[in-house]
Amino acid sequence: MTLDHPNFGKLPEDRVIIFDTTLRDGEQSPGFSMNLDEKLRMAEALAELGVDVIEAGFPIASDGDFESVRLIAQRVRGPVIAGLARAARVDILRAAEAVAPAERKRIHTFIGTSPLHMEFQLRMQPDQVLEAIAETVGLARQHTDDVEWSGMDATRSDPDFLCRCVEIAIRAGATTINLPDTVGYAVPADMHRMFSMLRARVPGAERVIFSTHNHNDLGLAVANTLAAVAAGVRQIECTINGIGERAGNASLEEVAMAIHTRHDALACRTGIATQHILKTSRLLTGITGFDVQPNKAIVGRNAFAHESGIHQDGVLKNAATYEIMTPESVGWSRSSLVMGKHSGRAAFRDKLRALGYGEVGDNQLNDAFRRFKDLADRKKVVYDDDILALVDDAVMRDNDRIRFTALDVHAGSRGPARAELELEIDGRAVAATATGDGPVDATFNALRLLFPHEATLRLFSVGAVTEGTDAQARVTVRLEEDGKLVDGQGADTDTIVASARAYVHALNKLLVKRTRSVPQDITTAMSA
Repeated sequence: MTLDHPNFGKLPEDRVIIFDTTLRDGEQSPGFSMNLDEKLRMAEALAELGVDVIEAGFPIASDGDFESVRLIAQRVRGPVIAGLARAARVDILRAAEAVAPAERKRIHTFIGTSPLHMEFQLRMQPDQVLEAIAETVGLARQHTDDVEWSGMDATRSDPDFLCRCVEIAIRAGATTINLPDTVGYAVPADMHRMFSMLRARVPGAERVIFSTHNHNDLGLAVANTLAAVAAGVRQIECTINGIGERAGNASLEEVAMAIHTRHDALACRTGIATQHILKTSRLLTGITGFDVQPNKAIVGRNAFAHESGIHQDGVLKNAATYEIMTPESVGWSRSSLVMGKHSGRAAFRDKLRALGYGEVGDNQLNDAFRRFKDLADRKKVVYDDDILALVDDAVMRDNDRIRFTALDVHAGSRGPARAELELEIDGRAVAATATGDGPVDATFNALRLLFPHEATLRLFSVGAVTEGTDAQARVTVRLEEDGKLVDGQGADTDTIVASARAYVHALNKLLVKRTRSVPQDITTAMSA
């Protein structure tokens, strides 16, 4: 590769840049909002993971987004820090201001290039789109040498027009060209054909890095990503746990481990420290309250589990018979150490490290250890999944305005259920008693008395973390307010307590969501 990139220098032919958009595209998922401290923690974890570029947010979207991008740019060292901007002067300037403190910075600007997007979303003619690309990429280049341009809905764009867009973006100073499958429409053959065509036809293509950004609407995001890499793409845009709009984005852990494991088929490499993958995944699930499904590749709890007798026999004789990578290579531990009520704080801390949590602060450790001891008194055996559930529920809630304190429920077949609930709201202890059609309804009614709100309950789901009648319940609560959806989760051996914790978690996320605003319409922004 003849490219001399402003932030990566002379990139080796086999080096693939990992561009993580968990904090931008991932956070746009319903219920996935993060506060400032949570975004900073995720950004620091992504830097430790070895991500090359962190898309820290969409600075024009809200003051909160701007502040989070700017703080990450100030605090996080190592990765390039990128801010997203539409093809609008006001967006570009806002993004430039947000990423200015970064030691390595990037402005990522985009515009729709498909007939559908140009006609119905942008209400612009093709010539106007070409003019906007030239103007906004040029403006971004005045503020940083590293400018990425994206053609939104590229996979449904006219090939000739797409070539013209890419050529103009390169001429205007773009150093990375990203062609996203915005709606998850493409199949791998489409991706290979599109990138091969552009690299062959567009003048100056050899001077830029081509990038792929794939959504998972048809379950093909990772496959499409790898097809693009096979066609010469050297930047992958992805998210931890595959979170993102609608069905999500290409999963960072799946892409990274596919490249790591199948070097024979994909002769390239990343800078990802794969042993930190599980820890980063766990951090995200703890912050957002969204667990990955048990059979999720790489980070699901069943990813390295074997129940079939034939499989168990093979793995006992040689793990390679049914495991194509080692659990340790992505951060899993082979340890089957059972924790119980006699386990001490040191053993508990070591267990958290083994489960991927790294160093836990003293206050967080004390809270988690207290909950562990309480759980151990109620359960005969505390499994790893039990610990993960209670730590996710207890440790990752540092900035919550509403905190669960205690709950006493009276229920049965002889009358309405009654719940006596105690909370801490903004540091003040409050309590209320309410009745309802069952203990959960009574508990939620008490919550509404203590923290009045107009949110509607859209989902109430209960699942067991482990097996047995003493298993912890994992409850998910989904609330909707003014079109905003948030999901909260809670865990406890008492299902009603878990329900209260989940509802409180959802309310805290709703408070974060209320601070977000919707970006102005692009046609308005472009006239600014």
